[in-house]
Amino acid sequence: MVAERSQSAGRAPRADRAEAGARARLRAAWTRPAVRHLVILAGYLAAGLAVTWPRAAYLVQGRLPNYGDVVSYVWDLWWVAHQVAHLGNPFFTSHMAAPAGVQLGFDTLIPLLGVVMTPVTLAFGPSASLSLLTIAVPGLACYAMYRVGRLWLRTEAGAIAAGACFGLSSMLDWQDWYHLQISAGVVFLPLTLEAAVRLRRRPGPRQGLILGLVLGAAVLVNQETAVMAGILAALALVPWLLRAPALAPARLGPLALGALAAAAVASPQLIAMAQQAASGGAAVSPHLLALSDAGYGTSLGRLFAPSPRVASFGLPPPAFLGPGGEGMPGFGVLITVLALGGLAASWRRRSAWPLAGLWLGGAALALGVSLWVGWHQYLPLRGTADGVPVSQLMPYTWLIRIPGLAAFRDAARLALLGLVGAAMLAGSSVDWLRGHARLLIVAVAVLGVLEAGWSGRPGPGPMPTARPALDRPIAADRSDSIVLDIPFGLRGGPPLYGRHLNNASLLIATADGHPRAVSYTAREPAPVIASLAGHPFFAQLVRAQDGNRIPAPRLAAARRDLRTLGIGWAIVWQAGDRAAERYLAATGFRFAYRADGAVVYRLAAATGPAG
Repeated sequence: MVAERSQSAGRAPRADRAEAGARARLRAAWTRPAVRHLVILAGYLAAGLAVTWPRAAYLVQGRLPNYGDVVSYVWDLWWVAHQVAHLGNPFFTSHMAAPAGVQLGFDTLIPLLGVVMTPVTLAFGPSASLSLLTIAVPGLACYAMYRVGRLWLRTEAGAIAAGACFGLSSMLDWQDWYHLQISAGVVFLPLTLEAAVRLRRRPGPRQGLILGLVLGAAVLVNQETAVMAGILAALALVPWLLRAPALAPARLGPLALGALAAAAVASPQLIAMAQQAASGGAAVSPHLLALSDAGYGTSLGRLFAPSPRVASFGLPPPAFLGPGGEGMPGFGVLITVLALGGLAASWRRRSAWPLAGLWLGGAALALGVSLWVGWHQYLPLRGTADGVPVSQLMPYTWLIRIPGLAAFRDAARLALLGLVGAAMLAGSSVDWLRGHARLLIVAVAVLGVLEAGWSGRPGPGPMPTARPALDRPIAADRSDSIVLDIPFGLRGGPPLYGRHLNNASLLIATADGHPRAVSYTAREPAPVIASLAGHPFFAQLVRAQDGNRIPAPRLAAARRDLRTLGIGWAIVWQAGDRAAERYLAATGFRFAYRADGAVVYRLAAATGPAG
């Protein structure tokens, strides 16, 4: 008995020493910046995966959201990888709007992401690349904001909270589900702010160069969010330049270097945009733009209402609070309360008020050209812009009058700019709680889960990433003939032509490699529409799918024109579309097969006489 107690007593100190040693090693590892940052990044990535579930599961299931913009990103990633592999120009394609082709300078092409993901795209397909990017973006956005928080907030807890409020917000994660170019572009907002703050604190060529590289890369991901990044950089740096006029000349040198770096990095995109504009491919009716501007603002109530995400936990969703623009532009109740608390806790700090101005300024811009309170629209200082009623009091009305910003289009997305300021102030609130009421941080985290992320519901259900039964015969055809999809249209952004296409049209194009007559881009160039509409075959097809009877002379002209276009296949996505089937038969197509609910036809010249 005594011996046993002696052995137990000997083991206990050894165990205690081992445990103490393990704790000491963990503390030592945590003090290493690289280890700490990797752990925080991994935690953010895991949290982003959790709050956007089941988006990550789609990677394994071979599915995607059944949403036109999502499919366009799959096509974009495929096209950029294809051009990288063939050393071609990614800013023009003959694989959409064929045979005319379409310029992609104003498209949501995400060329930087396409180049980065080229190895994955070539090895596993563009759908896998898209899924991996959407899985990673929320966590990367968290980490980027955390880095900014470390420069301003007093505690690690505050910086971590700022990152979570930003990257796990429902507003950003909704965009991640459906608008990758927006969510990925938003990552550059905190990166820009960090680079600008570091330049202010330690002016020099290196910091100026870093800022320029960040802004240039932002342009290669998304031009709208690049504009926001530019606004953020200006807000951070202009007061710094004006505060000490005597030092301004010395400070301008690093800024000039940064501007040159930004222009050099962004030059492929800028050149493509300039070429498209010079050819008339960027021209849009001012009235159409004004109508678009009027339709994409959000309401005052939705900006600060509880996130619709609460409905996923069985709580009643927020009442209808007026129009919401596109997506889910709202900060949510928790971030709003934390941001107000953070302002109260740090109001003596001079930099707190610009953050509040950024938050409320982004919110004001997101309201658009009129003020919606509930479902009531107000137009204080009423005026008109290209025939559309607007309020001269709203900041967005003046923003889009700045040269180059007339086509910004979606006012509600500017709430993401305000989210930068709100997240930083929310982190300041957690700073205060860390020193005065630590237990409340747990309550904040629990409440945050209720409004965090987005699960894709309600919304369009998933669709398969591949349709081999439908696409295998087309893929086996090595003729590079054009595939005609019906419904046929050139869609995406204004101007538009024809019908809204089936979302799988461009998805299967990445598998079979055939050019498509349809197109889906952020900006459909007017010359491309005029080119296709000038062909009798396409002009009469648009009339036929709208239910119009085609006179015999026009039908004969369409039949002759078809033989010059290089079209070899036609897919009618809605079986039983009699108007389309009659038109195809009358112009020379013959039934080939049925698969996946669609009907496939071949041009008679490609299949021989009908049996």
